[in-house]
Amino acid sequence: MAITLPQDRIATEMAAVGYVPDRELATALWLMDSLKRPLLLEGEAGVGKTEVARALALAHNTKLIRLQCYEGLDQSSALYEWNYQRQLLAIKAREGVDADAVEEQIFSEKYLLERPLLAAIRQSKPPVLLIDEVDRADEEFEAFLLELLSDFQVSIPELGTITALSIPMVILTSNGTRELSDALRRRCLYHYVDFPDVDREARIILSRLPHIDAALALQIAGLVSLIRKEELRKAPGVAETLDWAATLAGLEIRLLRDEPEAVFETLMCLIKTAEDKARMTRQVSDRLLGKVA
Repeated sequence: MAITLPQDRIATEMAAVGYVPDRELATALWLMDSLKRPLLLEGEAGVGKTEVARALALAHNTKLIRLQCYEGLDQSSALYEWNYQRQLLAIKAREGVDADAVEEQIFSEKYLLERPLLAAIRQSKPPVLLIDEVDRADEEFEAFLLELLSDFQVSIPELGTITALSIPMVILTSNGTRELSDALRRRCLYHYVDFPDVDREARIILSRLPHIDAALALQIAGLVSLIRKEELRKAPGVAETLDWAATLAGLEIRLLRDEPEAVFETLMCLIKTAEDKARMTRQVSDRLLGKVA
């Protein structure tokens, strides 16, 4: 009897919700789940790092909780805050009442505002916690994050220590704008996400656009692969590929070589800067189109 390896099962589950992982990524996701370790995904913008978390949440039929990192992100924005406006209203409504009783009342669950990190550890069913673009956050926040991910508990002075009801599946992404600390890297499993090869990108197109012709999907993936090798400021990502594929399918194009003008005019789905638009001339488009099988 043939044995279904965990990586194969995960790859099948992810493909069923529209994400086609390579074997290394499927293995990384399996290890993340079995070892209960965070998974750090690095790679250029547009390769589909964020989509991994979305697809994982769909595959597990669980909640996706996203923390978008940025410069200046602090603990209160990521963990919890108190609803100060409601607290002030409660204080005014209870004027003349014993101060200790009022304080005990306003620092209760009723006035607590959950932010992504606290929300993630208070789910009864393990969610997927996406810490997106962690390299944009400050080093101080990174150190705080490391402590939280180690213990999966947080101390709120007014309420005490809150321990995770379940361990979330944690995915961190980085575009490499800042070097991450060795401590964070040691805490996480690691996988570098690259642009998919032609065959895998064609399968991604078919999974998201099941009514598109398979031959057209392969041609689109091949041409996008060639465009990424040009000296562009911003190489088109997988999301741009899907937009372009949907556009070409909507135009009922069967073979790219038969419609060079339509191919060139719709390249705006892939090109995102004025500099790249100037480089991607009709001559360049036709040259690349001639290389597509």
